[in-house]
Parts: sequence; C-alpha cells; structure tokens
Amino acid sequence: MEKRGTAMMFQSYALWPHMSVAANIGYGLRMRGAPRDAIAQRVDELLALMQMRGFAARSVTQLSGGQRQRVALARALAVDPKLLLLDEPMSNLDYKVRIELRHELRALQKRIGITAVYVTHDREEALTLADRIAVLDAGHVVQYGPPEQIFHQPASAFVAGFMGADNAIELTRASDGRLCAPRGNGASGERVIGHFRSDDASIDASGRAEGDADLRLPGHIVQTLYVGQGYRYRVRTDGADVWAHASHRIDEGAAVAVVVPRDALLLFPHATAAAPS
Repeated sequence: MEKRGTAMMFQSYALWPHMSVAANIGYGLRMRGAPRDAIAQRVDELLALMQMRGFAARSVTQLSGGQRQRVALARALAVDPKLLLLDEPMSNLDYKVRIELRHELRALQKRIGITAVYVTHDREEALTLADRIAVLDAGHVVQYGPPEQIFHQPASAFVAGFMGADNAIELTRASDGRLCAPRGNGASGERVIGHFRSDDASIDASGRAEGDADLRLPGHIVQTLYVGQGYRYRVRTDGADVWAHASHRIDEGAAVAVVVPRDALLLFPHATAAAPS
C-alpha cells in the first residue's frame, strides 16, 4: 500500500500493541525514511488534533476504544497519503472530536488533492465529507452522485430512508394530483408510498383532516421526545406511525394532524417501495 501512496484506517484499529502511541502514529513515516525531527513534529501535530497531548509515551494497550481509534486515524493521516481508505473511522468518537476530524479530513483533501474512500452509516458524515456519494444496498450501488442530488432527489425509497426521509405512508394520488391517505376514505387513484423527513412536517393541534394543498394526516400523539429546540412527536395515523416536530409541548393522546408540505414529499411507486410498518 505504501508504494501506491495509500493509507488505510481499519475499523478494528490494527495498532501495534508493543509500540507507544507516538511510535504507532509515526510508523508509516519511519517506513518511508522520514527524518526523526519531521516525524516528531508530525506526531505532535496529530496528537494535538486528536486531543491526546500527554499520551505520546503511553502504550496503546492502556487506551480506551475511542482513544485507540484516534491513534489509528492519526497514523493514517500522518503520511499525507494520495489515497486514504477509511472504514467507519469515527464511530467511537464523541461529537466534538468528530466535527474537528471532519474539518481536518476536508483540509487534507484540499491541501494535497487526496482521494478518500470513506465508508459510513452516518448520513451527516457522508453529506459533509463527500464530493460524491455512493449508496449501497445489499452490496449493490443503488445511487451515485453529488450530496445535494442524493439528499433532494433520492432514486428509491431505500435511499430516501437513508437520507433521513424515513417517515413512510401509503397514499393515493388522484387524477388531479391531490394526495390523501387511502384507507377508510374511499379514495381512488394511483397507490404510491410517500416519504418525508420529520423536520419537514409540523403538527396542527386542532386535528383537522381537511385543509389546503399540503398533505394532512389526522391522528393522535403516542410518544413525546424533547430534543432541545422543540419537541419530536410520534403520531399514530390511519396509515402508519410517523414523526413530526413542534416548538410547543402537546400531551400524549391528543388528537392532531401531521401537516406535510407538498414539495417535501418524496413519492415512489407502491410496487417498488417497502410498505410502511
């Protein structure tokens, strides 16, 4: 890998247990014949980035899982590789460190023109780090493109769910384009599955089912979560349980209507989309 200018950050860390933190980080540079003072300087830079100053002489066997992950990522970054392969490198890190490392990875990419292949289940990491995203399902690439396209124009219900539009409800699309939940209302038309993000939906505590051009789903509150900047509600509708946001608290059991703007709905053919649970 070193002959190809490639570095790998393994999910299992793969650190040398008989070496110190500093020796692990500088290993690739030593194998490339870098001067000692250059190695020491680069190791110090990466220890500071990983918030691990004071750990240089410590054995990696004395570190926590998150600390070992930082050392493994620092070792991969130390050699300024042309191609960096990363297998979920930040899964054990706290939020503040993850944000800082994202900036470091982007800065490294811009500075030396590095190409990175980054495997993650975190859509925020994918969106903020990637120039191109490949979404895989059962080992197959189901969509490939820039982050904005993947987020706003998902090619399937699977991609929509991965990109946060995990509310899914069966709908009927009438000949005039109107959308409504088909169960129990005698509506006829094309059956589709509508996906939407919870932060795109709001809650009308009046519980009215009728209204304007927006989709309105009558139901009642079955779960309340406080998320700091408001509340996230699980609403049981006739078609499915869905999540929506409101700035104020609503009692569980209250009758409400989930209101979804028409342009926030992602529609997929019923036959090719998974039915909502």
